[in-house]
Amino acid sequence: MSCTGRKIDQLRLQIPSFACVPGCHDCCGPVTASSEEMSRLPVKSAAEHDAALAEYNCVHLGPQGCTVYDQRPLICRLFGTTPSLPCPRGQGPEQMIEPAVAKQVHNLIASTRQVLV
Repeated sequence: MSCTGRKIDQLRLQIPSFACVPGCHDCCGPVTASSEEMSRLPVKSAAEHDAALAEYNCVHLGPQGCTVYDQRPLICRLFGTTPSLPCPRGQGPEQMIEPAVAKQVHNLIASTRQVLV
């Protein structure tokens, strides 16, 4: 596993989780991810990407929600866990992400080449 892969795994463990409102996908618009994160996701065709973008959705959003939830990118995990990316429905964990961890996530995102999911 790459150094970036290890960092991603370490950061994932530090991002608090919470239950989303069933059926909500307000945070599931197009996002970016590192090549390491992309390598963990199923490959989608250009037509699938185009169709998702036309609806301002993520290509991995299915009828029941995120189809790659366990492998979703770091940016997706941040939604609702930090004041800078609040849940539009007011959901969130009991305790928000530690600011230092959020900064580490943002630094990793800024330091890696990001591609549109």
